[in-house]
Amino acid sequence: MVLDTNSSPSTFLLIGIPGLESAHPWLGLPFCIMYIVALLGNSALLLAIRLDHTLHSPMFYFLSMLGVIDLVMATSTVPKMLDIFWKGSPKIGFNACFIQMFLIHSITAMESGVLLAMAFDRYVAIGHPLRYETILTPQRVAQIGLAILMRGIFFMVPLIWMVSSLPYCASRWVPHSYCEHMAVAKLACVNSTASHIYIMAGSTLIVGSDTAFIVISYGLVLRAVRKLSKKAEQCKAFSTCSSHICVMLLYYLPGMASIYIQGFPQGTQPHIQVLLANLYLSLPPMLNPIIYSIRMKQVRKALCRVFLFLKGPVG
Repeated sequence: MVLDTNSSPSTFLLIGIPGLESAHPWLGLPFCIMYIVALLGNSALLLAIRLDHTLHSPMFYFLSMLGVIDLVMATSTVPKMLDIFWKGSPKIGFNACFIQMFLIHSITAMESGVLLAMAFDRYVAIGHPLRYETILTPQRVAQIGLAILMRGIFFMVPLIWMVSSLPYCASRWVPHSYCEHMAVAKLACVNSTASHIYIMAGSTLIVGSDTAFIVISYGLVLRAVRKLSKKAEQCKAFSTCSSHICVMLLYYLPGMASIYIQGFPQGTQPHIQVLLANLYLSLPPMLNPIIYSIRMKQVRKALCRVFLFLKGPVG
């Protein structure tokens, strides 16, 4: 990232939501609430998994990975967003901008990988229950987590190198509320098509392959569920899988819409593009722990035990 400081700015200026600058103070309120709920919900979920030994299983290890990812995702964007909305402070350092870009895009790739791992976990648990503990050992779960981490990092390193090495001699104003790749790359003095192609192709490949394997996994899960003899077992399996499916839809549908609207913005108002991107990074971290605590009895019971433990004896 060694740059020509004569042609590149030392800072960028984030507009926030273009066209809605007068509404920034009001728009900051829902994003602040979502961020607080995300912090509390994911922290409580991680604490419950850490302290309750009944949740020490592969499914909840993957769920804890998802919780950490959601915390990083929200924290990498919302505090600066609120700084823009409430303090009118648009400045972000050159290196800080690309660090934020790296975190956002690598974390989204990691979340997709964790969702795929959770789908595979449900397939093994329902389709091969007797072999579950031998297939998904703690060591294998750690290896899967490491593979997900490295994929997200290696996916983003070439993109950050391509974008950060461009000369930025035009306007410093980024028409976004965070350092979104395409919004920043458009400020370069030279053609940035290569980075656009890379992010579109890479995102499509990662999300497309993960989605395909998730669909295959849940197809096999549904076939295995139909073979269960007891109605109660079928209901329990469907209940667990339904929470995963809700989280996946919450991630993939707005995520893909945001990526392609940013890549092909014709006919879409700028404030709609930015609002959708902001919600994509703020809503899932808030709703994921809520969905799991509502849909999964084990999580509800664990949270109750942890809160009672932390409360301690009265009097």
